Amino acid sequence: MEWTPPPETASTCHSGGVDTATETKGASIMKVTTLGIDLAKNLFAIHDVNEQGKVMLRKLLKRDQMAAFFANLPPCLIGMEACGSAHHWARKLQEMGHTVRLISPQFVKPYVKTNKNDAADAEAICEAVARPNMRFVPIKHVEQHAVLSLHRVRQGFVKARTAQAEVALLVRTGFRYF
Repeated sequence: MEWTPPPETASTCHSGGVDTATETKGASIMKVTTLGIDLAKNLFAIHDVNEQGKVMLRKLLKRDQMAAFFANLPPCLIGMEACGSAHHWARKLQEMGHTVRLISPQFVKPYVKTNKNDAADAEAICEAVARPNMRFVPIKHVEQHAVLSLHRVRQGFVKARTAQAEVALLVRTGFRYF
């Protein structure tokens, strides 16, 4: 008896083979329209879909590989969760010609399908950025970040001054806390 291949089923695509679009090497070949990035300390999760919503690429990139990867991509829509480094990366990616949208993490959470991990978050961000009624966070410029840091320093001084005034009041009333 000789081995015969299994009959074609719904698991194979209609063209007679398995789609290998997710295995394509090199970003310049792909036709990406929407991309979700989950930013982390060292590894960034990337999730790409085309105009039909088909997954084109799932990838983990190191911080130093980000600029080279996005320089080879044609301009596309990129979504990221608004976090500490998101504004920096948004400015960098806009300089490369991409359209960047920052989303508050609370609006991304409903789109996470499985347990929370970097790849699932990147997929959820990609899904959320494509929604027409999504609310986005405006991208801050370097000057705006400088003003915010001055506000934080001032808040620290106010907090320290208030603490010293409270200690002086306690000492004046005769309460010893130390």
